[in-house]
Amino acid sequence: MDITHNDYQVQYNTATATVTCQGSFRLRGREEYAPILQVLLEAADAKPARLTLDLRGLRFANSSGINMLSKFVLQMRQHQASQVLVRGNSQHPWQQKSLKNLQRLLPGLHLEVE
Repeated sequence: MDITHNDYQVQYNTATATVTCQGSFRLRGREEYAPILQVLLEAADAKPARLTLDLRGLRFANSSGINMLSKFVLQMRQHQASQVLVRGNSQHPWQQKSLKNLQRLLPGLHLEVE
């Protein structure tokens, strides 16, 4: 399931077990982020050996978006079979702090920031 919106895109590539998020997450609240979280959880339900979350093209995420990503990472604790790799971009200031916090939520999470 892919989501294309004027402000953002979320794509799940089943062959590489990669969810790619691009654009800006400026939605309001949990309900508006529910479809994005659903894509992430469906990717996790496939139980790949490694699930990659590619955020390098996600220029902005508001607090609700960061909260949704945190909720997903907490859900990944239940999917012990999947290793999680998060790819970030150091040119997007919000990612510096927020992605490190995801690592605190899931100590086994691998973080690559370019």
